[in-house]
Amino acid sequence: MPSFDIVSEVDKHQLTNAVDQVNRTVTNRFDFKGVDAQVEMNDFSLVVRAEADIQVDQMVDMLRGALVKCDIDPLAMEVGEKEQSGKQVKVAITLKNGLDKELSKKIVKMIKDEKLKVQAAIQGDQVRVTGKKRDDLQQVMTMLRGKELDQPLQFNNFRD
Repeated sequence: MPSFDIVSEVDKHQLTNAVDQVNRTVTNRFDFKGVDAQVEMNDFSLVVRAEADIQVDQMVDMLRGALVKCDIDPLAMEVGEKEQSGKQVKVAITLKNGLDKELSKKIVKMIKDEKLKVQAAIQGDQVRVTGKKRDDLQQVMTMLRGKELDQPLQFNNFRD
């Protein structure tokens, strides 16, 4: 029976590449000369540090562009509030990795509302969709691509 999994994953290697690219750009840019500014990465959480508010905003935009170049959807970024501490301005950024329960339930409900001949089941941080026909599964994929969700989705493990 054909099936596939709906997941939301961020490639850690590509994320590391994007962070390194932003840090390299910051060291080479003229407007950042002599400024203590960098992006620190710890698993899927990032901290952007700089000396001024506007520099932090520029670095977040640079990070967004670097993520797009590394094939990571910027929707996965969740930017926190700016914090002033001494001379430094910090902003915490977390990357959504895996589907949470609420989004999984929402996806299953959307699939059931389409009244296609498929079954959707939540399995941990992914949703497995099975059906008799391959065409039905492809309809589910196109329907989900057209929906506005607050997290990027990938479809993998397609079995025939």
